[in-house]
Amino acid sequence: MGAGAAGHGLLALLLVAAAPLRLRADRPGDGCGHIVSYLDSGTMTSKNYPRTYPNHTTCEKTITVPKGKKLILRLGDLDIESQTCASDYLLFTNNSHEYGPYCGSMNVPKELVLDTNEITVRFASGSHTSGRGFLLTYASSDHPDLITCLDRANHFSEIEYSKFCPAGCRDIAGDIFGNMMDGYRDNSLLCKAAVHAGIIADEMGGQISVFQHKGLSRYQGILANGVLSRDGSLSDKRFLFASNGCSTSLRLEADGQVRDSWQWDDEFREQVHWSSGHARRQDHSPSWSLADSSKNHKQEWLEIDLGEEKKITGIRTTESAYPNFNFYVKSFMMNFKNNNSRWRTYKGIVNKEKKVFRGNLNFRDPVMNNFIPPIVARYLRVIPQTWYQKIALKVELLGCPVTQGNDSLVWRKTSSDSTEREDETITKLIPSGEMSTGANIAIVAGPLLLLALLIVGISAVLKKRKKKGTPFASVKASKTDCWKQIKYPFTRHQSAEFTISYDNEKEATQKLDLITRDMAVH
Repeated sequence: MGAGAAGHGLLALLLVAAAPLRLRADRPGDGCGHIVSYLDSGTMTSKNYPRTYPNHTTCEKTITVPKGKKLILRLGDLDIESQTCASDYLLFTNNSHEYGPYCGSMNVPKELVLDTNEITVRFASGSHTSGRGFLLTYASSDHPDLITCLDRANHFSEIEYSKFCPAGCRDIAGDIFGNMMDGYRDNSLLCKAAVHAGIIADEMGGQISVFQHKGLSRYQGILANGVLSRDGSLSDKRFLFASNGCSTSLRLEADGQVRDSWQWDDEFREQVHWSSGHARRQDHSPSWSLADSSKNHKQEWLEIDLGEEKKITGIRTTESAYPNFNFYVKSFMMNFKNNNSRWRTYKGIVNKEKKVFRGNLNFRDPVMNNFIPPIVARYLRVIPQTWYQKIALKVELLGCPVTQGNDSLVWRKTSSDSTEREDETITKLIPSGEMSTGANIAIVAGPLLLLALLIVGISAVLKKRKKKGTPFASVKASKTDCWKQIKYPFTRHQSAEFTISYDNEKEATQKLDLITRDMAVH
């Protein structure tokens, strides 16, 4: 009898111990996984996705887009074990409608366009043995070309197309192969590749313009913008993104353009030859390094003077590049300023916190980080935060001069041949010229340029005669099809470009210039 009582007591103790765990598992939100949202788009998954979702969990979250907009939901994946939706299901509800529940092998719509700007997502699970759960993306009705984080380039047959990537695709499981210069293997995830290429920021999402071309025999992977692409083998097709035309190397010619905070001992400096003057990535000498990185050197910096204000869109870093010196910077921050202004730290767009960039994984392979928004400044400082053994660094800045028209971009196709000449027909973005009338005009070489000048001249004459009341006053200059102005193709409708800059003459707070452009072809 004593043994029976002890057995019942042990069972009761186990039940009491298990109760808090069960209660915690049943709380709304415990079954939610990856969630990223920004203004009018986002990504959401069940917990552990794409691995098996937990037993006895609930995920409940309300997602919204701006008022006056409709909500678009796209299911990239739904794998719920239950066939009856009794305990395992995905359900969408609002004040007036209910969509679902969905589960098992039932016919689930890939897209839902709702008449509201708000919906509550509810995912519940009971006891089960398998199932990935769900992945969905959403956006406002401004983006009918929304795709999911799981869409790959080989899902689309067009040679050229434009799609909208939601916020939050960077950390979704799935491979990409290649890099922004040579292109990506066609089985790569599109939106993840766009983050890797620096076309969009993961926390914002945005519009992408994609061009398919003949495949390569080999694709080289690289770490860029927190995404590690892989080396890939031969493929029939590859894809590239349209770029903004502001990503050329900003060469640093004079040693005086690069300096550091470290006060070197001249004798030791002469022995190692690792001064700030060697920090240019184009040089084949050892990199910039500190003599002793064992102490806390988070206040040390490498400063770059560009000579004048430039638009900086990215930074490429490498480390010592010598096997005998396995030194590299694992993370860093960026400070910048113009003449007569204070140093400012580059911050994230969404959280406004000081942004820490992911640095190198080893001493030899380059790493790329893009600035979205770009920086407009003369002086920049790279401030190492973490490193391996010692701080060692080589840098290359990417960008372009600051001109009146370089934030208004147009595109033209270099050829309209068939797919047999795909490698020769890469669509390029080029800075627009600006006429005295204020009209942005595409730069066209050869006969078209001559034709453009003639048209402008004739237009000017007609306007002049019109003012004088000549018989030609009723004649209007005709518009030709060769002039097409397109908006910046890979940014959101409501915030096409952000630029960080400071007043040259006085201290100023950080400014974000939000330039709105239309997608329409004029």
